[in-house]
Amino acid sequence: MNTLLVTSTEAGTGKTAVSLALARLAQERGTDVGYMKPKGTRLQSNVGKTLDADPMLARELLGLDAEMHDLEPVVYSPTFVQGAIRGREDPPELRERVREAFEGLSADRELMVVEGADDLATGGIVDLTDPDIADLLDARAIVVTRYEEPGDVDDVLAAADALGDRCAGVVFNAVADATYDDVETEVAPFLDGRDVPVVGVLPNDQRLAGVTVADLADELGGDVLTTGGGEDALVERFLVGAMSGESALRHFRRTKDAAVITGGDRADVQTAALDAPGVRCLVLTGGHRPSGAVLGKATEQDVPVIAVRSDTLTTIERAEELVRGGRVRDAETVDVMQGLLHDHADVDALLH
Repeated sequence: MNTLLVTSTEAGTGKTAVSLALARLAQERGTDVGYMKPKGTRLQSNVGKTLDADPMLARELLGLDAEMHDLEPVVYSPTFVQGAIRGREDPPELRERVREAFEGLSADRELMVVEGADDLATGGIVDLTDPDIADLLDARAIVVTRYEEPGDVDDVLAAADALGDRCAGVVFNAVADATYDDVETEVAPFLDGRDVPVVGVLPNDQRLAGVTVADLADELGGDVLTTGGGEDALVERFLVGAMSGESALRHFRRTKDAAVITGGDRADVQTAALDAPGVRCLVLTGGHRPSGAVLGKATEQDVPVIAVRSDTLTTIERAEELVRGGRVRDAETVDVMQGLLHDHADVDALLH
């Protein structure tokens, strides 16, 4: 059996999409594929059970008949980490839990795709980093990363060093047009010379950028106050409405595919945002309900209005995290990633 660990240098690299797309590509070749995510990190609360969408999506797309507690045996929540610090978790027992779940999931499989955490260090508190898991499960590992500037190569080398001989290569994802040639002609040969093969350079694809307004509302725990359309629109950036209405309008008109985050009591900023053609939705903070005039105008223009109870700073931080992560958790995204891997990566090297 072949085991492939898909890890990454940081959150938001497209690791989930790459993991599931590779599994689907292997299935198309007639390979019997299994999936596992040893550490659940996409949590909807600090305690209790995870509602991690990644294993659930894997179970659906790959046609797996497996229980969530096997697909994701360790729920790596803040409460779990705090308990580990206080000595309430037993690392050898956790490793055995992961190993037993893996053995059950991998029975009669030809390939196991194991999805790592957001970075290689997560899990260190209980000796379950991604390099630890690669050793535990006897897995080869590929590193999914982004490239925005030359200094990013340091992160790749650090990841390869941590994985040692188990590092099978690097996939650069969402590479911008401006830097694509640099990665292929300079970065890839440099890394190859350091015995870190580059097995894929995937171009940036707008179909994988941003999040839909509906997903944004869901992830922020917000209420959509309008009854019009617009919830399928993509949001790629956020603007903070903290200035006067007139200044805000000048600012808003210079952007596109944006969500404006402002206080629910700032009617002037809300009105200015609705006059800007590039604004896809309003996110109103503080639990305030906007005026009927604002809601009426938003409904007329099909610009959703989302009300959240959190403050503006907290909302901005959460929203930016979502957009950086991109649209990596639906079937359409996996289909797009399959095409990118087929066209721009050495799939044979990745799978074998």
